[in-house]
Amino acid sequence: MSETPRDVSPLFEPLIVRDVTMRNRVGVSPMCQYASEGGLPNDWHLVHLGSRAVGGAGLVIAEATAISPEGRITPDDAGIWSDEHVEPWARATRFLAQWGAVPAIQLAHAGRKASCWTPWLNKPRGTIPASEGGWQPIAPSALAYDERLATPTAMNQAEIDRIVAAFAKGAERALAAGFRMVEVHAAHGYLLHSFHSPLANRRDDRYGGSFENRTRLTVEIVRAIRKVWPDALPLAVRLSCTDWIEGGWTLDESVALSRVLKDEGVDLIDCSSGGAAPGGPMVMEPGAQVPFAERIRREADVLSMAVGGITKPRHAAQIVADHKADVVLLARELLRDPYWPVHAAIELGAYDDCPYIPRYDHWVKPKTD
Repeated sequence: MSETPRDVSPLFEPLIVRDVTMRNRVGVSPMCQYASEGGLPNDWHLVHLGSRAVGGAGLVIAEATAISPEGRITPDDAGIWSDEHVEPWARATRFLAQWGAVPAIQLAHAGRKASCWTPWLNKPRGTIPASEGGWQPIAPSALAYDERLATPTAMNQAEIDRIVAAFAKGAERALAAGFRMVEVHAAHGYLLHSFHSPLANRRDDRYGGSFENRTRLTVEIVRAIRKVWPDALPLAVRLSCTDWIEGGWTLDESVALSRVLKDEGVDLIDCSSGGAAPGGPMVMEPGAQVPFAERIRREADVLSMAVGGITKPRHAAQIVADHKADVVLLARELLRDPYWPVHAAIELGAYDDCPYIPRYDHWVKPKTD
């Protein structure tokens, strides 16, 4: 990566996807907040998500949001499995849209990683016992993620059909709540990724074995969502582009799946990695996953989003300028600095082309006199 990008302006150019326009190429990656009760978002979510819209992000993706109660990672996860969830989410989407960000939501099912303790509780990592409010995880095969998590129940066809229907219903509720983009979570060892990966999927039916079979559930879910999600609105899928483990899911397979998903109406691929199984030489330095986004963008001819350790404005600008990704997603850095996009625009000399919040403009705009 060179120190000075040839052109910094692409990071702050709009991106039009179907009938939705992102004001810039900076997005908020979905981050679990573990702050819900009964899956209902609350004031914390309004402020957490809203602060990033005020800070200038073009796209704000709400956390992994469970399409069923048993699809939660922890009891404190957000959900969208009932009509009761619609209006609390709508409070957030109205604010996000008012302040210029595209509101998006990640629909998820935790699979064999479900029913875990909330991270900051003083509990050992592992599955919550039923006696303390836990529930039985489900997965493609009865294989535990590791010795600390419960062995899941292998799903039968009726359970698979219910999951497909629940994702579609979640998308319908997301639309009612005012979200303008849906992202399907098929990464990090959760349910859909565990179907993709031979490390977790040992089935011998139409959902196991071949590439086509292992990806069948994700394709069925995308088809079901596209039937209820308007043609005018974008649909994204987050993939773990590699398991980083021999015998696991590969980047070649991610490229192939991205081609299939594009044909099914997916507009963006959110390119992450890992999580299917413990171990593996996972690379974590800044930008390590950008080559995944670049290759999927080039070979699958679909818009891609890059994520992972990207913290510096010039690095983010270079990724877009070099056509390695169409959107740069930030996570921890936007927790440290919700106004990162404004500060990046100032550093890159692009602030005058993209003023954000008039109420703050007097205080943050670079002085020229």
